Amino acid sequence: MLRLTVSTEEYLMIGDDIKIIFLGGSKNHTRVMLDIPKEINVVRSKVMEANATDPKERDNLAHYYAVPEKYRKKRSGSK
Repeated sequence: MLRLTVSTEEYLMIGDDIKIIFLGGSKNHTRVMLDIPKEINVVRSKVMEANATDPKERDNLAHYYAVPEKYRKKRSGSK
C-alpha cells in the first residue's frame, strides 16, 4: 500500500488512462475526481459492504482504516 500527502488539485496517474484528482476537503473528508474509462467499474466500499448479504463474503472484503498513531509524526518535546 502507498501512502501519499498531496496538495489540492494535484493528481495521480495510474497507467495511461486513469487520473485521480484531489480537490481538497475538510478534516475528515476528502473530495476526489476520477477520470476513468467507462469500461472500468468503480464501487464505493460502503456500497460493497451494504450489498454483501453473506457474513463470510462481508468478512472477506478489504477494509482500510486510518491508523493515526502509526503515521503521525511525534512533535519535539512530546512523549
